[in-house]
Amino acid sequence: MHISPATVGVVIIGRNEGSRLIACLDSLSSVIPQVVYVDSGSTDNSLNEATSRGAQTVSLDMTQSFTAARARNAGFDQLISLFPDIKFVQFVDGDCIIHAEWIRTAFDYLSSHPTVAVVCGRRRELYPQKSIYNHFCDDEWNTSIGEAKACGGDALMRADVFKLVAGYREDLIAGEEPELCIRLRQAGYTVWRIDAEMTLHDAAITKFSQWWKRTTRAGHAFAEGAYLHGSAPEYHWVTESRRAWVWGALIPVLALLMFIIKPLLGCILLLIYPLQILRLTLKSKQEFKDAFTQAIFMTIGKFAEAAGQIKFWCNHFFKQKAKIIEYK
Repeated sequence: MHISPATVGVVIIGRNEGSRLIACLDSLSSVIPQVVYVDSGSTDNSLNEATSRGAQTVSLDMTQSFTAARARNAGFDQLISLFPDIKFVQFVDGDCIIHAEWIRTAFDYLSSHPTVAVVCGRRRELYPQKSIYNHFCDDEWNTSIGEAKACGGDALMRADVFKLVAGYREDLIAGEEPELCIRLRQAGYTVWRIDAEMTLHDAAITKFSQWWKRTTRAGHAFAEGAYLHGSAPEYHWVTESRRAWVWGALIPVLALLMFIIKPLLGCILLLIYPLQILRLTLKSKQEFKDAFTQAIFMTIGKFAEAAGQIKFWCNHFFKQKAKIIEYK
């Protein structure tokens, strides 16, 4: 199907992405000038690079609290203002490269499925071999094909439906895409992941501290998601939140209390962690070494997720605005 120049637009968000942003823009050369790049306080040459490649640009006011949701909404508003005939909007992070055939494939899918509001495809990690953390991200992107509950940051959406549900919630520091998809589904639409290459993502996570921050952010998202949509029928991220509390907070506190009363009992309780690692390893379909490594990080990750949960509830209790948790 022919893609009319006035039909599809793209919103890119980023900050100090450098060569990653250049690669992202170059992969969208066929859609220029219907591309809006939203910059959130870059100190590199990002804005100039975007402008030189024909993209429209928006510079966020960084005196206000930053969220990716706010950046995407600002990009969408600018895109529709400049190109009011646009029917579909591709959202993409500035550290991603769009596959050459993706937008055409996604356009065809939405054009022939009027009740689908969002379509996404296969996101792969650009350098999975560069670090174990990048490899984990590549596994994370490998989700099931078919109707989905949510999309990620890269997806093609119907502009009119996006406007219908008032876009992303700008106060969310993470997990804004699944939250948007809940409201889209409540409005009577569906979300689909199709078997097509979509983007190459450069996580650039090479340090444990980066992975810890990213996992803490996930825990915060779980807590806020459960707070907003944890009741029936969604039960959004309720299970994930409970696991974080049990493995990352409850068991350590109980072990500490038991250790004070009877040190041996406290030590015995802590054995539940190596047993959990063994259980996860045997449950996995990966080779033993990979499964064992992933099981260790999944278990350690529950402590980071619990920290994120605590951060959310402290902010909520003291009525403080959450600040974005950045890992790179």
